[in-house]
Amino acid sequence: MTDETSADDDALRWDGDDDPTLRATPRKAPAPRKVAAPVSEPAGDEAEPVAGSGNVALVAYGVLGGIYALWTAGWVLGAMRLRERIEGATGAVADFMFLGSMVLAIVTPAVWFVTAVLGTRGKRPWQRFLWLGLGVLLLVPWPFMMVGVVGQ
Repeated sequence: MTDETSADDDALRWDGDDDPTLRATPRKAPAPRKVAAPVSEPAGDEAEPVAGSGNVALVAYGVLGGIYALWTAGWVLGAMRLRERIEGATGAVADFMFLGSMVLAIVTPAVWFVTAVLGTRGKRPWQRFLWLGLGVLLLVPWPFMMVGVVGQ
């Protein structure tokens, strides 16, 4: 190219790659170190490694935990709508027993999830999934499913 090129054009060219100051010197490989021979242990003392949860199991725990969180939210919304429906239809104020059962219904999905996870610790994963799946089926927020959020 000619001398009329600008500095911007110089940045886009490959000129100057043959400059000897830019050449990398090859490194020498380090000398191998001497490693002591491993000490052999008796065969009876070998402990089997504990198998952790696989990726699929962890994702399934997250999905089931999300379902339980949705069930908790469903019980909150359904119980509030059911309370409003009872008070509107009968004119009665929700009593202490209704409020107590509402609170228990709201915390039950979280308690079931924690109990199933901690109660099946050290057991096979299918047993944990069985208890978690059973909880998903048993703890469906029926007031939310039947009344809904709009309360029709």
